[in-house]
Amino acid sequence: MADATDSIGILQFALDAVVTQQQVIANNIANQDTPGFQASQVSFQTSLAQALQQGGSASVTTTPEGLASGVNGNNVSIATEMTYLQENNLENKTIDNALSAQFALLSAALTA
Repeated sequence: MADATDSIGILQFALDAVVTQQQVIANNIANQDTPGFQASQVSFQTSLAQALQQGGSASVTTTPEGLASGVNGNNVSIATEMTYLQENNLENKTIDNALSAQFALLSAALTA
């Protein structure tokens, strides 16, 4: 049972990170015309991989995207943000499917 709860915990962290990523992308898009606004991105995949390999906890960090700024000092690229949004949606769906599979396994084990 510990393996199932560990898996669900990892998937919960990943889901929380994807939600944070969604919020950052939405904030970037909302500020596409704000002078001086610098787009951010969320990084959690590396932290999760390290936590899984070395033990410990994973973290979600938000960092500047590092894109070149335009004339008004803003560096939001709608094309880039839409790409990130699509990737985020796929990650969300994948995690959702994995969580559903874990809960189905637990349910089957409890009813057997």
